[in-house]
Amino acid sequence: MPTLVNAETDERNALLSFVAAQRGGLRRAVLGLTEEQAATRPSASALSLAELVKHAAICEREWVVGILLDRAEGRHDYRESSFVLTEGETLADWLERYAEVAAETERIIEELPNLEVDAPLPEAPWFPAGSRRTARWVLLHLIEETARHAGHADIIRESLDGRTAFELVGEEMAQVG
Repeated sequence: MPTLVNAETDERNALLSFVAAQRGGLRRAVLGLTEEQAATRPSASALSLAELVKHAAICEREWVVGILLDRAEGRHDYRESSFVLTEGETLADWLERYAEVAAETERIIEELPNLEVDAPLPEAPWFPAGSRRTARWVLLHLIEETARHAGHADIIRESLDGRTAFELVGEEMAQVG
């Protein structure tokens, strides 16, 4: 637990706070890196830190806008293209986009009448046909998904320059403080 999430005021606040904390782990993993370092794949994984940030942004928007709200502009075949930076894409651009996605997610979730709002899951071999999930489930899934990738990011960052999540929290706090 590199950071302590604030005490919750209600369930919606708690879930959004934990998603935000995991996003912070991804953002901190790239703290102080050059574009070249962020695009490097220093471990056995085929992923770079920049690509993890890109994937997390696309995946979150897919779940909240594409699935939960069922809006076409949120749909993306993230399994194919979200793990690769294409020509002209930068870490800086994806960090900015991730911040926009986070703000959009928080606004959408705050505007829902409750967390019982549900939506059908898309057709995919890993989803049972006709399955539906609530906004609560989507937020819990985003916590899980983002935490997994934040853990991947910790390992990649430590492989790059030996910096750990705790060191990066301290650096971030020094910059803010």
